[in-house]
Amino acid sequence: MSGRILLVTGAGGVGKTTIAAAAGVTSARRGTATLVVTVDPARRLADALGVGSLGNVPTQVAGEPQLWAAMLDVTASWEAIVARHADPEIGDRLVNNPFFRAIADRFPAAQAYAAGEQMAEFVENGAWDVVIVDTPPSIGGIDFLLAPAQVRDLIGGTLLRWLTGARLPARRALYRVAARPALRLADMVLGGPLLEEIADFLLDLRTLYDGVAQRAKSVDRHLRSARTVVVTNAYPTPLREARRFFEELPEGSVVPNAVVFNRELPHEWETITAVPGNGGDLDPPTWTALRDNLLRWATEARRNADARADFAARYRATLASAPWLPQPPTDLDALAGLVAAAPGLEEALFG
Repeated sequence: MSGRILLVTGAGGVGKTTIAAAAGVTSARRGTATLVVTVDPARRLADALGVGSLGNVPTQVAGEPQLWAAMLDVTASWEAIVARHADPEIGDRLVNNPFFRAIADRFPAAQAYAAGEQMAEFVENGAWDVVIVDTPPSIGGIDFLLAPAQVRDLIGGTLLRWLTGARLPARRALYRVAARPALRLADMVLGGPLLEEIADFLLDLRTLYDGVAQRAKSVDRHLRSARTVVVTNAYPTPLREARRFFEELPEGSVVPNAVVFNRELPHEWETITAVPGNGGDLDPPTWTALRDNLLRWATEARRNADARADFAARYRATLASAPWLPQPPTDLDALAGLVAAAPGLEEALFG
């Protein structure tokens, strides 16, 4: 039985890893078997949950019997994908091919697709009632939602078909007889085996198409069934990335269920326009600096409120806020307290 999926996405640096961890602790303390998965290269989830290290194998969080955590190992995930979809001989060649390694390890869409397959494995495992995914920060997380179609199109697309020819059983034999000698001659002129290695790689990559295409459809179904929460703040770049979820995702694809404005300043600050008094015993320069600093924070609080109101007027989505904290949550109780202290946040995360 498939578990429920919560995707926590958004631009890098907005605190979505913290929100994902807080959602995981809250879900687990409801008595729900919960797995939190991060694909964030910064690896902050382990610190937030008090876990020494994370990998593809889920680790139970100490003191929380219903909570597990894992972190995507892109290289290991792609090796598993190749083992699943390719013949052993071809699989061995692919995982040791430098071009394949470059695609798997460095391209955001490849990382996002590997995360999607890993997410599907965890969901279909049936061991968890809720799987929470802290998505990659590249392109505000949109890559994660588009990755199944992108990878399917890459492996079965027009360019790759043109380069590798028809999908015939004798295609590789024909290549060995006709094309390889010419490529080898060209490589001799270039001084290295580049063209021959590229051709071998493309032919091997093409063999993954049937398996990856079928699996990508399954991953896409899981993504469409997920609850998607976009985390942002009131600054221009994260807001621009949040808007892209509503303006640039293809028609019929995932639609965000909620938007969380993180690190919101206290609403009481929005009404401060002047600071009465003369500072009492404070010397005038200190009082002036404190007063000016408070007024700047009040201006920032009003800007936050205006940005949130503008977003709410433009897009139809549930909005919630998470408060600004002097120190980020560093233990499980603090993570749970973040959700409890933010009106509407639990509803935004879990519906």
